[in-house]
Amino acid sequence: MKLTKKMMAVMIVLCFFGFILSSCGEGVTVVDKVKKAVGIGGGKAEFDHKNYSDMSDFDPDNPVIPTGDTIKIAIVASFSGPAAIVGDIYWMPVQWAAHDINKRGGILVDGKKKLVQVIKADHQSQVPVCKKVAERMVLKEGVHVLWGTNGSHLMKVINQVAAKYKVIAQCTAALSDELYDAQNFTRYSFMSSFSCEQIGRSFAYFYGKKRKKEKKFYILCQDYMFGHSLAAGFKKGLKEYYPDAEIVGEDYHKLFLTDFAPYLEKIKASGAEVIYTGDWVPDAANLLIQARQAGITLPFANVFMNEPNFLHKVGVEGTTGLMNIDQFASKPPTFQTEEYKNFYLSWHNLYKNKWQGKWKNYLWAHGTSTMGSYRQQTYWLLSVIERAGTLDPEKIIEVWEGDTYTMANGHEITMRACDHKAVQDLYISEFGPPELQKKTYNIEPYYWYQGCSSAVDVTEIPANKILPAMDTKLERCQ
Repeated sequence: MKLTKKMMAVMIVLCFFGFILSSCGEGVTVVDKVKKAVGIGGGKAEFDHKNYSDMSDFDPDNPVIPTGDTIKIAIVASFSGPAAIVGDIYWMPVQWAAHDINKRGGILVDGKKKLVQVIKADHQSQVPVCKKVAERMVLKEGVHVLWGTNGSHLMKVINQVAAKYKVIAQCTAALSDELYDAQNFTRYSFMSSFSCEQIGRSFAYFYGKKRKKEKKFYILCQDYMFGHSLAAGFKKGLKEYYPDAEIVGEDYHKLFLTDFAPYLEKIKASGAEVIYTGDWVPDAANLLIQARQAGITLPFANVFMNEPNFLHKVGVEGTTGLMNIDQFASKPPTFQTEEYKNFYLSWHNLYKNKWQGKWKNYLWAHGTSTMGSYRQQTYWLLSVIERAGTLDPEKIIEVWEGDTYTMANGHEITMRACDHKAVQDLYISEFGPPELQKKTYNIEPYYWYQGCSSAVDVTEIPANKILPAMDTKLERCQ
């Protein structure tokens, strides 16, 4: 996160009043409390390129998973059911980070070096199963972290279990702001991902302040907490950054829908110029494929419409113009340092030369974007544990609140202390054909994919324009 002039002014004022109040014996406490509440002045760490392991032996079909006295992370996700692929999308990056740390010798906690053990916990996309499996992970497996998940309604359950049994929960992929409001907040859960309001306001800022072209938007999202939150964030952002824009339609569909025809007919008749959606697979794939089959060529402003296998089914022309928001990207070109280039190639070369079976499709080619974020969020978690020097959740909380972490590609992220939400710049990428992808993919062969469009132009949305929603009814944030 970059400090703006306004934030610097606030800091100066805080320091001035800190000096005055310190004369009365209370200044340091007051100033530190305010700075910590807004996430300024906490710890700092960065991805350790210097000690990054040789990952050439990483085999997703035969992972090296230690047992015994370990640091246990349970990935609570859908490893079966209609969204089973999501479990793999989570597992692969987390296991990668664990493999790296384990090859370095593990982490010194509570006076002993311990390796990282990753455990699959299948919630099958069902609330009752999620509660049962999360509790089993804590009570029988003795996990230290519950990592998840696809579905804000399911992350809510994970957070409740974490609070009940006082273990750390890391919210890496459920994006609803309500998870951290006054009613649902728990000290034991940290939202290291971006959130719905940030996403919605980012797109509104992009279309209203940067692109300044399209004005008519159709909202189509999944009918549960996340979908409604994502739409609310966009509508709030339009009022703030693009008051001339018009919502020409708004619909919500059930999860895992197979027939989008009724919604697509309404979109055709609406006069929309952009479709705004947060759909994730399999819904994202079905929506895009059916839209193009119906002759709808409108761009989608999206979060998860970037899975390359279904993008290849649609082809280059049908994926050109997609607008995807990303929390693990950078202003072009992508590979700005040799360290990050080498980090990227450690994954990509394995994909090209060694991985087989289900790991040999387009999804696993790069390990960037969504999976890059999950990988780096996991490294942040492990960095916090390492600096806490213990698996005591209270000590982990103390380190993580207000902490700032610089990821492998230089992306900086800060954990706001009062409500445990991540503050960061975000990036909106316009997808274009292979011959233009060299703008972002600045190493040979100078394109991400040949069979579909991918990131060409990238717009950075500054963190100070899209601070995550804060519920001031939460006493910690007042």
